[in-house]
Amino acid sequence: MAVVINMPRLSDTMEEGVVAKWHVKVGDQVNEGDLLAEIETDKATMDFEAFPGQEGKLLYIGVEEGATAPVDEVLAILGEEGEDVDAILAEHSSGGGEKKEESSSSDEKEESASKQEAPSHEPTESSSSNEGRVKASPLAKKMAEEKGISLNEVKGSGEGGRIVKRDIDSYSPASTPAAQSSGASFPSMSFSAEEGYEDIPVTQMRKTIARRLAESKFTAPHFYLTIEIDMDNAVATRKRINDRGDVKVSFNDLVIKAVSVALTRHPGVNSAWMGDKIRQNKHVHVGVAVAVEDGLLVPVIRHSNAKGLVQISQEVRELAQKAKDKKLQPSEWEGNTFTISNLGMFGIEEFTAIVNPPDSCILAVGGIRQVPVVKDGQVVVGNVMKVTMSCDHRVVDGATGAQFLQTFKQMMEEPVSMLL
Repeated sequence: MAVVINMPRLSDTMEEGVVAKWHVKVGDQVNEGDLLAEIETDKATMDFEAFPGQEGKLLYIGVEEGATAPVDEVLAILGEEGEDVDAILAEHSSGGGEKKEESSSSDEKEESASKQEAPSHEPTESSSSNEGRVKASPLAKKMAEEKGISLNEVKGSGEGGRIVKRDIDSYSPASTPAAQSSGASFPSMSFSAEEGYEDIPVTQMRKTIARRLAESKFTAPHFYLTIEIDMDNAVATRKRINDRGDVKVSFNDLVIKAVSVALTRHPGVNSAWMGDKIRQNKHVHVGVAVAVEDGLLVPVIRHSNAKGLVQISQEVRELAQKAKDKKLQPSEWEGNTFTISNLGMFGIEEFTAIVNPPDSCILAVGGIRQVPVVKDGQVVVGNVMKVTMSCDHRVVDGATGAQFLQTFKQMMEEPVSMLL
């Protein structure tokens, strides 16, 4: 009996997926556990395997490489050679399929392994640059062909100089070596007087960011609270910690720890709007916004209030690298109860952020600046940092948010208090 495999839901926010690569072709025998395809979601490129009951010859591929399809769209059909594929598709579209597989279940999502496109899966002609061959992923090749881009002009950012999807997305003729000055220290400046533009395809991640943040901004009534923090003691404490150990603690690690302790004292901020009720979380899971090539991911430090600075630092580094490598698992980006977005390292002094559902608050952290301050009646140089908390007014009132920020400020100005 034929088995219909649908486009799986591989993340909680996924609405459609792109088939980055097929690992089987029509006529191949598929058994439980076989790798079928690589699917690009809004957050990662993930392996999709055949699950129990999904066995037989591959009779039909419903979504070609590089194509996009919504969740539950027919991805493939397995069965016995000679079965009527058209009849199976007709029966499935009418809702009468006897063997329709629910490929989007949470169990399958948890079993899927996140990964980047890896050169080990490429055929010889794609993964070798010997004899003039260009190393490029199948998806990158397809996109380059559609856009009329010569792969010889694209600089690959993948492993071993391999050209991947992001290189095609960001390619422009002006950035090629030919446009650079070969003899000068600076690239030659060339400006065109012609009008023009480039339409950049919207990635799955960017689509999800646009949808979710628009829903948050225009559904949740935001208000903002800004406070300035004396960072002199935090600067000194961080230096002492880093001088003593192998693990380097960042200022953002201190922020995560201080936020976590403050959330345990102000559970009203550690809450979520559920429509007909407010869910006040007893656990503290802090999401940390990480900039990646296609947008933003928010890996989660779970039970961060119960973890020390060194453990927080290690987890943040590991998860941030996974996010940049598109290797995060769903369990590593779901379940946040509060979010931190830090742009201080980019020289941003102060900004506001959009609440990241299901949280009721997000903390925007600016950079540490040296400015004149008055201490003990004297004007001295001090280190200050501004933070702005965006709040969902359906859950958090001004006084509740202000009390939380006062506790956070106390923790940052006296770091030893958050370690007790």
